[in-house]
Amino acid sequence: MTSDRPSTAPPGIDPDRLAALLDAERARWIEARPRAAALRERARRSQLHGTPQHWISQFPPPVPLVVDRAVGARLYDTDGHEYADFGLAATAALWGHDHPAVVAAIRDQLDKGSVTLWSGEDHVAVTEELARRFGLPFWQFTVSATDANRFALLLARVTTGRQKILVFHRAYHGSLEQAGVVLAADGGVVPEPGVDPNGVDVRQTTKVVEFNDLDALERALAPRDVAAVLAEPVMTNGGAVIRPEPGFHAALRDLTRRTGTLLIIDETQTIPAGPGGCTREFGLEPDLITLGKSIAGGIPAGLYGMSDEVAAAAERYTAHGDGGLGSTMAGGPLAVRAMRAVLTEVMTDKNYAHMSRLAERYERDVAAIIAEHGLPWHVGRLGGRVSYAFTPSPPRNAGQLYPRVGPTARTALWLYLANRGVVLNAMSGAALMSPMTAESDVELHGALFADAIGALTGQKGP
Repeated sequence: MTSDRPSTAPPGIDPDRLAALLDAERARWIEARPRAAALRERARRSQLHGTPQHWISQFPPPVPLVVDRAVGARLYDTDGHEYADFGLAATAALWGHDHPAVVAAIRDQLDKGSVTLWSGEDHVAVTEELARRFGLPFWQFTVSATDANRFALLLARVTTGRQKILVFHRAYHGSLEQAGVVLAADGGVVPEPGVDPNGVDVRQTTKVVEFNDLDALERALAPRDVAAVLAEPVMTNGGAVIRPEPGFHAALRDLTRRTGTLLIIDETQTIPAGPGGCTREFGLEPDLITLGKSIAGGIPAGLYGMSDEVAAAAERYTAHGDGGLGSTMAGGPLAVRAMRAVLTEVMTDKNYAHMSRLAERYERDVAAIIAEHGLPWHVGRLGGRVSYAFTPSPPRNAGQLYPRVGPTARTALWLYLANRGVVLNAMSGAALMSPMTAESDVELHGALFADAIGALTGQKGP
C-alpha cells in the first residue's frame, strides 16, 4: 500500500497523445521563460535544487515559476506572464494575495510593532471569535499548523498519559515524523515514502488505519493505548476530496470517547468548507482543533483550540516552564492583527457564498467535460475547494489512490493550463476559490480544460 510507482496514462487517455502533449508543453514553458531559467541557474549555487524549498523542484514546470508579484487571485511572473491563480499557495493565500482588509490591518500594525512577547486586545478578540465559531473554549497561538498539531499531540499525551497516536493512511498534517506514516503492504506502519524517520520509530509512536474504516479503527483503539486520533474531517491530500461516509464522524467520536482517546480535528486544509470549517458544517465535537496556513491571510501563523478537560491538564503541565510548547514568534501582534481581520472581515458568510458559487461552476464545467468524453473520472468539491481524480467514483479512502494513477496526465494538464494563463495547485491539481476570484477566470479554466481533454483524447466535445 506504500507504492508510489505510477501507472502510465489514466483511463480514457491515449498514452501517445499524452507523451506528445507533455513534451510540447514543457518545451513551450521553457522557451517562454528565459529569465526564470537564468534565475534557476543562479539559485543552484546557493539553494538545494535551485529552489527555496526543495519540493518546488518536484512541481510540474521544468523551470520553476518565478513570481514577480501576486495581486488578488492572480500571479505575475518575471517573464511578463499573467495567471489566474487557483493554487492560492495551497490554501495559505485562500482569501487572495492582498485582501484589502488584511493589507490595511498589517500596514497599521507595522507602525505599532510586530513581535513583543506580550499580550494585546487583538489576542483576546481572536480567541473569543474562535471559541464562538468552533465551540472550543481555550486557544493558543503557534507559528504554523505543523506546530499546532505538534503541540496538540503533546497535550493529548499529557492529558491521557498515553504515548501513541493514530492517523489515517496518507493524511497530511505537516512536517511531523510521527504523522508522516502510511500503511505497509503487510498492514504494518512505515514512514511515508520520501520521509526519513529522523530517529523516530513510528512503529512505536503511531497507528494507521484507512479513512472510513470503522472496523479497523475500533481494533486499533481497543487496547486503550492511543492518546489521540489526529484527523482531517474530509481528506484533501492526494488529488481527491475524500468525504466521510454517513455516520463515520459520529462513530469516530463514540469510539474515541469509549476508549478514553482524544479527538483532534485538523481544519488547516478543510477551512474552505465554511466559516466554521467542517467542525461547524458537520456538527463535530472534537477535544482539540488545529488551524494554520490561511488563518492570518498569508502571515505565518497557527492555532490550536482545546476543551475544558484538555485546558485543565495543560494548565497543570505548564505551571512551571514552557513544557515544550510555544515559540518566540508565536502570537506576535502582526500575525494576530491579521488573524483578527481575517476572522471579522474576510471569513464572512457573503465571501463563503461567493467562493462556493464559483466552485460549483468549476465543478460543473469539469464534470460536463468528463462526461462528454466518457472518461471514468470524477470531480469532488468541499465548499470552495475542487479536485478531480482518475477514478470512476469518489474514493472512500486514500489507499484507493495509490499506486498513483495518472501523475503524467496531471503534469501535462497543469502545464497546458499554466501555459495559457491558469495555475492550479502544483502538488495535487486542486483548485481553490477566494473572495477575490473572478467568474471569468473560472470560465477560462473550463474552456482550457475542455481543449486539453480534447487534445488528450483526440476528440472534440459535442
